[in-house]
Amino acid sequence: MTAWNGKLNKIDDNRWEIPEGSYPGMNTNAVIYASEAMIKHICSDNSPQQAANVACLPGIVGSSMAMPDIHWGYGFPIGGVAAVDADQGSISPGGIGFDINCGVRLIKTDLTLDDIGGKVNELVDELYKNIPSGLGSKGLTRVGPKEIEEILMNGSEWAVENGYGWEKDLEVTEERGHMLDADPTKVSDKARKRGLPQLGSLGSGNHFLELDVVDNVFDENTAKVFGLKEGTITITVHCGSRGCGHQIATDYLQQMEHYIRNNSVDLPDRQLACAPLSSRLGDDYYTAMCCGANYAWANRQMITHWARESFEKILGDSAENMGMDVVYDVAHNIAKKERHEYEGMKEDVLVHRKGATRSFAPGRKEITMKYRDVGQPVIIPGDMRVGTYVLVGRPGAMKDTFGSTCHGAGRQMSRKTAIESMDVNTVKQEMADSNIYLRNGTVEGLLEEAPGAYKDVDEVIRVVCDAGLTGKVVKLRPVGVVKG
Repeated sequence: MTAWNGKLNKIDDNRWEIPEGSYPGMNTNAVIYASEAMIKHICSDNSPQQAANVACLPGIVGSSMAMPDIHWGYGFPIGGVAAVDADQGSISPGGIGFDINCGVRLIKTDLTLDDIGGKVNELVDELYKNIPSGLGSKGLTRVGPKEIEEILMNGSEWAVENGYGWEKDLEVTEERGHMLDADPTKVSDKARKRGLPQLGSLGSGNHFLELDVVDNVFDENTAKVFGLKEGTITITVHCGSRGCGHQIATDYLQQMEHYIRNNSVDLPDRQLACAPLSSRLGDDYYTAMCCGANYAWANRQMITHWARESFEKILGDSAENMGMDVVYDVAHNIAKKERHEYEGMKEDVLVHRKGATRSFAPGRKEITMKYRDVGQPVIIPGDMRVGTYVLVGRPGAMKDTFGSTCHGAGRQMSRKTAIESMDVNTVKQEMADSNIYLRNGTVEGLLEEAPGAYKDVDEVIRVVCDAGLTGKVVKLRPVGVVKG
């Protein structure tokens, strides 16, 4: 891929600007969050050009933005954020991604490594058995057309009502795991059929389930509110809407490509295909996207249930007694209708977050009452060897990024390059040397997700924290990993 060598102005130690007017059609500037050490590599995959292209989106409000985990994506860069006017703006499937509501869920326990008596490997084996992973993996539950309709409509609420988890899980899930604007009639039969067998599965790619230990506590007060204590075991789940969400995105991208051709919408990249949010096509996609998001939340809710059952079987105690509460569940491939202050005025906008996480500061009504005084939890995985950060939303995000921050370490190596250049035995040995027990579905999946394929998550976190978008709460160290 050609390296990007366009105009880039340094704003401060954590931000770089592609000025408005650098390319034809830009309606605003593009801002990339990155350190001096990171920016050269970011330019190497041409993803800044995608950030500039997003600035051409009709109705965009504020800057086109990219987080420090930015890398090349479909239309939008992964790590991209763009808000559009709720009345005059356009919605773009490329700004959400094919894996609608790919996201992360964190489950705490009250257990330490001593409490589980050396049973890390047994727990990981049981999780691997109970939670299907890998390309084309099928869930353990058989659902029919009636159930899939309810799942698309009600998300996590359907799962809890059908015995997969606890009512209080909903209170610590974004949107309570249920986007109310969902309209299943806007989801194709093909999307439904692809989703039917996959409910309750991780899938492949960068999806994973980790057994972690709270290794470092940076903010004692917030960690206590989140229920996280140094030395205790947690479970991190990363997955999305599987084939259902992918098909929804595919269906509407085709329609939107047709729309922009017929209506002479001038865009620098057809992968940015979009439609006015106020149009029938734009609204149909938004309500179908909400269905995809609900499917993903139901999926993670069911995985939560099976994770609890796995612990109960291996450790012989109830999930309740082991304190297996959901800390939070965040989406990082989604578009949300939100109200934000922009240039001194309150504005209704649709915020596209593609490989970006909501990072709301204390006080926002969207944050569950449990955390409203400290801010929204933000869960940021690194690579499978270094683990995950738990952050919290800060006022800088509300001021500068429409309440958004990064979503992970971000790739520094394409999947193809990783497969061609990495050795599976070396990756496995690296994990073993770090005392991490690994179960993986495929060799290719393991190589794609090798630690060396990812950026330095510590540097990514430093940028978003120094920029005032988030604050560090705890760092989680992996002891067991299930990879698709």
